[in-house]
Amino acid sequence: MKNVAILVPESSVMQAIAGPQYCFSAVNQFLQMSGNQPLFTIELVGEKKEIKLNEGKYSVHPDKLLHEASKPDLVIIPALFGDMKDAIQANRKLVPWIAEQYKQGSEVASLCVGAFLLASTGLLNGKKCSTHWGFINAFHEMFPEVDVQDGSIITEENGIYSSGGANSYWNLLLHLVEKYTNREMAILTSKYFAIDIGRDSQSVFAMFKGQKQHQDEAVKQAQEYIENNFEVKITIGELADKVTVGRRSFERRFKEATNNSVLEYIQRVKIEAAKRSFETNRKNINEVMFDVGYTDTKAFRTTFKKIAGFTPVEYRNKYNKK
Repeated sequence: MKNVAILVPESSVMQAIAGPQYCFSAVNQFLQMSGNQPLFTIELVGEKKEIKLNEGKYSVHPDKLLHEASKPDLVIIPALFGDMKDAIQANRKLVPWIAEQYKQGSEVASLCVGAFLLASTGLLNGKKCSTHWGFINAFHEMFPEVDVQDGSIITEENGIYSSGGANSYWNLLLHLVEKYTNREMAILTSKYFAIDIGRDSQSVFAMFKGQKQHQDEAVKQAQEYIENNFEVKITIGELADKVTVGRRSFERRFKEATNNSVLEYIQRVKIEAAKRSFETNRKNINEVMFDVGYTDTKAFRTTFKKIAGFTPVEYRNKYNKK
C-alpha cells in the first residue's frame, strides 16, 4: 500500500484537495475492477479538525491531524488562494511537518501555487519547480534561489514534484499514477477524467505580463518603450541610449529586474501581441508577422512556437473560431 497524505491548508483551493482524493480513489476502484488489490490509502491531513475555505462557505474535516497522520509515501500540497505571503503565514506550522516527511523518505508534490508553500520549506532551493504561469514573477521575487520553470506543466527532481497552473495539476496526478502503477492505468485514468495525458507545457495558456515590481526606473522606461513600439525593430543599443545607460550595464540591470534578457523580453512582447491578433481577427500569418515587427517567416514561426507552445496556424485555429 502507498500512503497518500493530502494536506488541507488554510486558504487552499477546495478543488485541489478534492481532485487528488478523487483521482487516487478512482485508481483504487479501477484496480479492484481488474481483480487487483487497491494500492492507495488516502488521508486528508490538517493542523485543525475543521478548516474553513472560500470565506467560510466550505468546511473540510481532515481525517488526521499532523501528529496523527500515517507515515506518508507521498505528500500532496494543494493550491493556495489569495495573497501568497498571507497564505504561507497562515500555514507556517505545516512547513516543518512537510520538511520532516521529506527528510524521512516521503515524496512531496505541490499543485499549482501550492509551490509557494513547498518553497517555504527550503526543499526547493537549487531545484527546479513549476507553478502557475501568472505567478512566475512573484515566485521569482519571493524565492530567487529556486529554479522556477516558466511554462512547464510538470517538474520532478529528487522525489519532489510540482505542477503548472490551475487544472494542470491533473497532469501531475496522472504522472504520479503512472509512477506508482503503470502506463496503462495512467491512460485509463486520463480517459476517465478526460485529461490530455500528453500535455507538458502551459505556454499556450500564458499571457505575458512583464515584471515591473522593481525599482529600476531606467529598466521600466525601456519596458514601456518596448511595449509601446513592438511593431518596429528594436535594438539593445537603441534602448540603452534611450535610457542613457551603458549597454553592458543596461543588459545586466534589465535581466536582474525582469528575469528576462532584453531580447527575450522583446520577443515575448511581440509574440503576445501576435497571440492577441490571432484571437481577435482573421489576418493571415504574414500580416500578423509584419504587424508585430517580424520580416523573417521562419524566425517568427520558430519564436512563436517556442513561446506559445503552438505554431501560429495551430494557435489561430484553436482560439479563433470566426
